[in-house]
Amino acid sequence: MSSPASSPLTAAAPDRASRRSRWLAREWIWAFVLLYGLFVGLPWLAPILMHLGWETPARWLYAFYSLFCHQLPQRSLFLFGLKPMYSLSELRQVWPYEDPLQLRAFIGDPVFGYKVAWSDRMISTYTSFWLAALLFALSGRRWRPLPWWALFLLTLPIALDGTSHLINDLLYGIGERGFRYDNAWLVALTGGRLPEWFYVGDALGSFNSWMRWISGVLFGLGAGGFALPYVDRSFRELGETEA
Repeated sequence: MSSPASSPLTAAAPDRASRRSRWLAREWIWAFVLLYGLFVGLPWLAPILMHLGWETPARWLYAFYSLFCHQLPQRSLFLFGLKPMYSLSELRQVWPYEDPLQLRAFIGDPVFGYKVAWSDRMISTYTSFWLAALLFALSGRRWRPLPWWALFLLTLPIALDGTSHLINDLLYGIGERGFRYDNAWLVALTGGRLPEWFYVGDALGSFNSWMRWISGVLFGLGAGGFALPYVDRSFRELGETEA
């Protein structure tokens, strides 16, 4: 017995799926730049919403991005306040806590402003990866993947900086103490030639701040330069199988 003829709708379904696959193989990088750019940009919307008085959607954003970041206020940027960053001593004026879970709950207030929904290191890491994707798209996806050794070198700064901060926090707590707070080792290494504010604390322009920004950018660019060409190769192969 012969099988019944396929209906036009049934015959068209595989063709539509094939067209979508070919489109995705060609344009996936621009879709990624758009969607990932939205993911990168939304943490900046949280303090804007708080400033406008739209607290419920702002708190949704803080809660969502807390899954990706510690959101400690002394390592976060603030908008609409007196300063872009605050030390723990300054934050204790309105939020007298040192426990990390209680500290991260501080969103801000009308005087201090409101923090971006993730920390400075996350901003530099995620944004630089997005920038790598944008440059990859603008280049026509012509990059060769970074070699393993280059990725290792670009990852090393964030690994050293992040691990040393973690050890410091485990040994001395989140408070203003420890070898990654005063950086006495760096004072000795440089002979104390630089201003005290550069060595001590996490303020913008300090050594700790520079290390978080620079190491995050290096890692984000390195990860993008390494991973994106491999992802693109997979999508190209998908497009060829659907052709």
